[in-house]
Amino acid sequence: MPGRAKGLIVEKRILRTIMIIRGEKVILDTDLAALYGVETRRLNEQVRRNIEKFPEDFMFQLTKEEFDNLKSQIATSSSSWGGRRKLPLVFTEHGALQAANVLNSEQANKMSVFIVRAFVQLREIALTNEKLSRKIDQLEKRVSDHDEILIELIREIRKLIDTPKPKGKRGSIGFIVTEKGEAGQ
Repeated sequence: MPGRAKGLIVEKRILRTIMIIRGEKVILDTDLAALYGVETRRLNEQVRRNIEKFPEDFMFQLTKEEFDNLKSQIATSSSSWGGRRKLPLVFTEHGALQAANVLNSEQANKMSVFIVRAFVQLREIALTNEKLSRKIDQLEKRVSDHDEILIELIREIRKLIDTPKPKGKRGSIGFIVTEKGEAGQ
């Protein structure tokens, strides 16, 4: 079982590298290169040589604004990002798998399995969250329906409690006590 435990550690590491950009779950080229054990420039070089294997839903290049936003989100010092002449590429699940194929290295092939598992795990989490969200919506609707019923019930109870005082002058029944303690009529 030690092999599976190591796999879980690798999958957790991969999960931390996956981010959402343009509504897609992607891995930055530098992270993918590190996972595959190659330099980023070598990964990008192989991708560009095989660009027909990387349609836009597999891989795309970040805009300057996206890259600047990404740097600020992950709070990375500019010195570690220095030296980049081109904007980074990001890879979807299929692009990461295709990158392993064009690199054709043993480590890339092994790691691609873990990357696919990490993306599958993210899909399962998203599906679970979606189901949970629907159940919460249903519960909220039920509670709000009950709230309306309870509010109406409280109004009716208040009507019964706040009985109107008799109007007009009616004679009193019983004795009226005066200040001197004498009984009057």
